[in-house]
Amino acid sequence: MLQYDYTVAERFMRYVQVDTQSDPASNTFPSTEKQKDLSIVLQQELLAMGVKNAQMDEYGYVYATIPSNTSKKVPVVCFCSHVDTAPDCSGTNVKPILHKNYDGGDIVLPDDATQVITAKNYPYLAEKIGDDIITASGTTLLGSDDKSGVSIIMDMANYLAQHPEVKHGDIKILFTPDEEVGRGTAKVDLARLGAEFAYTLDGGPVGTFEDETFSADGLRITITGVPFHPGYAKGRLTNALKIAGEILAALPKTEFSPETTDGRDGFVHPVSLNGTAEAAVIDFIIRDFITANLAKHEERLKVIAETAMLQYPQAVMQVDVQEQYRNMKEVIDNYPNICRYAEEAYKRSGLTVKKEPIRGGTDGSRLSFMGLPCPNIFAGMYAIHSKHEFVSVQDMQKSVEVLVNLVQVYNEFTPE
Repeated sequence: MLQYDYTVAERFMRYVQVDTQSDPASNTFPSTEKQKDLSIVLQQELLAMGVKNAQMDEYGYVYATIPSNTSKKVPVVCFCSHVDTAPDCSGTNVKPILHKNYDGGDIVLPDDATQVITAKNYPYLAEKIGDDIITASGTTLLGSDDKSGVSIIMDMANYLAQHPEVKHGDIKILFTPDEEVGRGTAKVDLARLGAEFAYTLDGGPVGTFEDETFSADGLRITITGVPFHPGYAKGRLTNALKIAGEILAALPKTEFSPETTDGRDGFVHPVSLNGTAEAAVIDFIIRDFITANLAKHEERLKVIAETAMLQYPQAVMQVDVQEQYRNMKEVIDNYPNICRYAEEAYKRSGLTVKKEPIRGGTDGSRLSFMGLPCPNIFAGMYAIHSKHEFVSVQDMQKSVEVLVNLVQVYNEFTPE
């Protein structure tokens, strides 16, 4: 570890108490104004560190630059995290609890004793004996996705402010809203950011490094039935909701779904059903690491739906597909130094890199295809989007160390 009085845990405990939950049903940007509450705090704290150009824009993005202190022309690197928390579980009145020197036993969360975090259910916890573990209190998520990443970046900035002897090029900081609802880069100004390469701090266990995500589409099936007064509907009514139910019931039970796949398997997942007897809409997400497989999954789903529709010739079905994001590896492979330098920083921090594909997406997926190659560094988060979410203080500290080493690697590996 760095010879340094880390601030990452203290920052994290404060930041998670700010409710920044995003809202997928909102049409505003950001989707909730309360996300800006944390963005304002981060801007003010960066200014207090001496990062003089830290600014928050109208959308809640925070942009900042730690100026170069070397004569070399070092590539400009950005570190990015999102301030919002997921809508899956309440983020209101989060009460973080620090469990110092974790002893390996069950962690019973005090505000709901039925919520118990065990090493049996979360094997990674067994590796954290002796660490200081932070959890929520049992009624909310914790918010380590991605306030652990935010805290790590802030502590890195604090370290560099206190250690001007550490040589580095220009370092950009970016905090985004609405990542959890898929809009984290919708209003980002890359020209204003001015970075050449970036890393999100939005990953899990210590040592993991991710340069590959799912490719993703959204697919919507709209069913239009035939409405009729139910009292006189015999032979006339075609109920769109019942057709939607039959399509969902026809989905495979042992594969093709997130609950039956892992590793490098893709899936099709219904996420919402809305409608009336007259018209119903089913929204699906389609995921695979191989972009070309998305079309195959979509065609299979369409055949399943068309087969169900055969029983209802009076009804009409429409299928619409929308691109969501693509596997960042398609871009990052063109810039091998991004991963090579990160791996060197991990090594200097005493870590062995564990490369894993992300069974999901990050802001880095979209940033990569917007022209800013952006793999993902660990932030220690575990059991995210749930009441059992936890993070190790030592994992977050180790991530701070990786970032400090990484900016030095960029400087050292840049020729005069």
